[in-house]
Amino acid sequence: MKRDFDVIIVGGGVSGCALLWTLSQYTDLKKIALVERERDVARVSSNAKANSQTIHDGAIETNYTAQKAKKVKLAAEKIRRYAFNKNLQNKAIFEMQKMAIGVGDKECAFIAKRHEEFKEIYPGLTFFDKAKIKEIEPMVIAEQHGLDRPENVVGSGFEKYWCGMNFELLSKNFVQEAVSLNPENEVFFRFKVGKIERCMDEWAVISTEGDEIYGKFVLVDAGSYSLPLAQSMGYGLDLGCLPVAGSFYFVPSELLRGKVYTVQNPKLPFAALHGDPDVWIKGKTRLGPTALAMPKLERHKTSCLKGISWELFKMDFNMDVMGIVFDLFTERDIRNYVFKNMVFELPYVGKRKFLHDARKIIPSLALSDLQYASGFGEVRPQVLDRAKKKLILGERKITTHQGITFNMTPSPGATSCLENALKDAKEITQYLGAHLDVEHFYEDLSPEELTS
Repeated sequence: MKRDFDVIIVGGGVSGCALLWTLSQYTDLKKIALVERERDVARVSSNAKANSQTIHDGAIETNYTAQKAKKVKLAAEKIRRYAFNKNLQNKAIFEMQKMAIGVGDKECAFIAKRHEEFKEIYPGLTFFDKAKIKEIEPMVIAEQHGLDRPENVVGSGFEKYWCGMNFELLSKNFVQEAVSLNPENEVFFRFKVGKIERCMDEWAVISTEGDEIYGKFVLVDAGSYSLPLAQSMGYGLDLGCLPVAGSFYFVPSELLRGKVYTVQNPKLPFAALHGDPDVWIKGKTRLGPTALAMPKLERHKTSCLKGISWELFKMDFNMDVMGIVFDLFTERDIRNYVFKNMVFELPYVGKRKFLHDARKIIPSLALSDLQYASGFGEVRPQVLDRAKKKLILGERKITTHQGITFNMTPSPGATSCLENALKDAKEITQYLGAHLDVEHFYEDLSPEELTS
């Protein structure tokens, strides 16, 4: 029996799940399918072990410009409001303090200047001097033997803020709500997409096992796998991919009470070191991430030949991509950062080298406090533009205008999942001639945008 759907979403991460719910709640589309290669949703990048469990709304991400922060803040408010609407407090969303700290006179001046600019964007954003940080996060100030660290330290942030998020549980809630809204929706697990083919006026999505489903529109939200799937169909051939994996360390829970982020180097497209109370494993705080380029599209996948992803090999084995990577390594800050993070992964030496950086957040940290978080962290695809010969920061979309679109959403893709879902829903409903109730979407999730 032929299985037909209005829309097929490829990828059961938080972005794909958010789109499934958005289409179910705010459109008149009747049959939507979500296909996922794993046994459940959110098993890869959206898994609780794979990310920093943070709603990145721009308040403490020091590499965000004010313009970007305004956009991300609106996107972040949508998932925060969704969580409140579904009573997910202390289940999927968590309240704690969060701050970005500057250490030393140069960084302190930067934080002070940034705070003045950003306090207009974030009502309630508070500037913390060293004494206040000692009160809120005493271990950020205390050195060994109970002395205060000698450097000046300031911060900008919130004493209480709903900023922790278990994106795995959020993904599952999206699916539960979507299926309850429309029983004709279907979720296919262990459905690894082998190919997508045009079939008359629709698309056939075919698994590696030969299972077939058909859709009038296909939206690919497959993380690192979106680009190789697009290129297998002849789309996005002007792009490449630099997979960067992050690792974390655990420290005793009482050392940090909330989220503490450090100043980002603007030359680096990677997250700065930060500490976060783990919302999934209670009694643990994570420090990280490290950042290591690796020839894999999935960090902990073991089926790749000798650890190398064949999809990546086919996609990136060309002189354009190699040239971009070479140019990146000629930048001193990037080169030193990459080599340092390679050392972090080495046995014995790596933990000791990481300790030096971690003490920027917790000066009294001892080597025995650090425990490598085995199995944590995941690959983030950094997209490369082969034509412009440069790294592309942020999200990238391949729109074909033929009823199939491919999304690549590195951080803060999880934070922006509902914002991106709305964009995708607009494209899908316009293509299919369906109705999208945008006003209802904003009433539920972002009423301030209705009046702005």
